Amino acid sequence: MHIRRLSLHQVRRFDTVELAPKPGINLITGDNGAGKTSVLEALHVMAYGRSFRGRVRDGLVRQGREALDVFVEWDEQREGADTPTRRKAGLRHSGQEWKGRLDGEDVAQLGTLCAALAVVTFEPGSHALVSGGGEPRRRFLDWGLFHVEPDFMGLWRRYSRALKQRNALLKQGGHPHALDAWDRELAEAGEPLTTRRQHYLERLQERTVELASVLAPNLGIQSLNLSPGWRKQELSLSDALLLARERDRMAGYTSVGPHRADWSVVFETIPGRDALSRGQAKLTALTCLLAQAEDYAEQRGEWPVIALDDLSSELDRHHQARVLERLKAGPAQIFITATEVPAALVDAPDITRFHVEHGQVQPVP
Repeated sequence: MHIRRLSLHQVRRFDTVELAPKPGINLITGDNGAGKTSVLEALHVMAYGRSFRGRVRDGLVRQGREALDVFVEWDEQREGADTPTRRKAGLRHSGQEWKGRLDGEDVAQLGTLCAALAVVTFEPGSHALVSGGGEPRRRFLDWGLFHVEPDFMGLWRRYSRALKQRNALLKQGGHPHALDAWDRELAEAGEPLTTRRQHYLERLQERTVELASVLAPNLGIQSLNLSPGWRKQELSLSDALLLARERDRMAGYTSVGPHRADWSVVFETIPGRDALSRGQAKLTALTCLLAQAEDYAEQRGEWPVIALDDLSSELDRHHQARVLERLKAGPAQIFITATEVPAALVDAPDITRFHVEHGQVQPVP
């Protein structure tokens, strides 16, 4: 994927900004607080439906304005096609309501819009992928599966609907016959969903271990292990739901299943994620994210867009150089923000540069 045009309106401090990025590395520089990150946030919103800083309503819409608008135009290489397909997507979001269009048609579900544009983002909060709770790790797995297995979205939605219905019944006391039906629905969707996650993580594991040996050999990453959300080795999901039913009725929610899944990174010498320094957690997260991007490229035949926010602050010079050397070896389009040109790019040719100042983003000759 190569973005040809990115337009944003009423995003944080910006009134209107339009960029024409190029293939390869696009470097966006500017002082702290100038708005560099806002450009990547807008791109992230189009790809995920939310900012990596939080919800849209939490300050992403420019103060005093009703809604933000993001428009992205990109080239996508479709399987069997000789030339790329030009695609367009637009999103208007007030923080409460949204309206989206994809290739000239209205979209009814935000997930449809987000599934069209693949962006892998590394930003200051990305360490939560390793050191935070289980939700970002589940989103990580499901994002990859959404993009490389087209039927996964339907399976995930089926499970999510059944979970919502079962939880509503549990809060009402949960008649056994009604719960039987939703337990069956959860099991029929949840078992294959978990199998998909397991196979995907196994595929990522090989790539992550290899990447870590190049980018951060001192981490000693050995494996990625899935915890499916119930004792899968001992009993089926249907049985696990039945055994937990009385406890769930008392609690008012479903306590077992794929929505409780998690995964962890196993290291050679580090006992676990709680023993990681913040720097080690960032490197581990970046390694996993880049492994995901490379897997996407292998499965889809083209790279996702890579967005690296505040790279110089997040990685030291040596790790920056290793990461950029790996990325430059492939055809990925990369967006990097920094207060100044990162040391690893000072002498690099063929970089497209932009500078952010006074609410404007200008190309640098």
